[in-house]
Amino acid sequence: MQARGVRTVSFYGLTWAMPMVLWQLVFFVFPLCFLLALTFWLVRNYRMVPGFDTVNWVKMYSRGYFWDAFGFTFTMALLSTAVTSILAFPCACALAFRTSPAVRRWAMFFLIIPFFTSYLVRAYSWQIFLGDTGVINGLLSAVGVGPWPMLNTRFGTLIGYLTLSLPLVVVLQLFSLASVDRNLVEAAWNLGCGRLKAVFVVIVPLAKVGLIIAATFCFILSFGDFVSPYYLGGSKPPTLSILIVDTTKSGQQWPRAAVVAVTMIATLFAVAFTAVALAYRRRA
Repeated sequence: MQARGVRTVSFYGLTWAMPMVLWQLVFFVFPLCFLLALTFWLVRNYRMVPGFDTVNWVKMYSRGYFWDAFGFTFTMALLSTAVTSILAFPCACALAFRTSPAVRRWAMFFLIIPFFTSYLVRAYSWQIFLGDTGVINGLLSAVGVGPWPMLNTRFGTLIGYLTLSLPLVVVLQLFSLASVDRNLVEAAWNLGCGRLKAVFVVIVPLAKVGLIIAATFCFILSFGDFVSPYYLGGSKPPTLSILIVDTTKSGQQWPRAAVVAVTMIATLFAVAFTAVALAYRRRA
């Protein structure tokens, strides 16, 4: 007789779950374990030697440029998350509450189309618009307010982050907002709640999980991106992803680059678990 509250794993359920388990073990857990072990190896005569030494951790964590890169990467990812979420929310609200299902399906289609092309091509094409003699500065110069430096700046990096994550954030927010009961919104209006107040009192709390998950995806993509800070931001100051490349080119220091990579993964884990806890936390 099965005890109450005790769950058993059936062979049928375990069989169907096994492909996903194997996928996670082969392509995530094992590479992560190897990456962690690599941080303790040593480089001698430009060759990696297996060992167990914390010298790579000590040298990387004692360098000021590492923490500068970490702070810059984290700050830019937070800024990208905030700007992307704010820009995506009105668009997602309009599609969820102001359009017909047919228009919504077409909007979803056009939001997904950018992912059919290479992100590198999309980010690189921004150089035509953001350059000192580009399209935007050409228009600004024509009206006497330019040119403004936009390429190889933090603004250029932010534009690349938006190119990467904005369509995805709109789609994720749309999924969450479309599930909000419209009767609750109309009830708030009938009780004297203004439209703007109804957004923050009714819609945002009901769609909180989707909004936080969308912001988390944006942070993860921005935090680990290499293309935008390199091609649009000029890699100055460098982000952690650029620091990994620079470290591997400097004396084949793959173990020290692995330290940076493990730090990035640990940071993303911390952010992701914190976001999920906030998303599913119940009100007191």
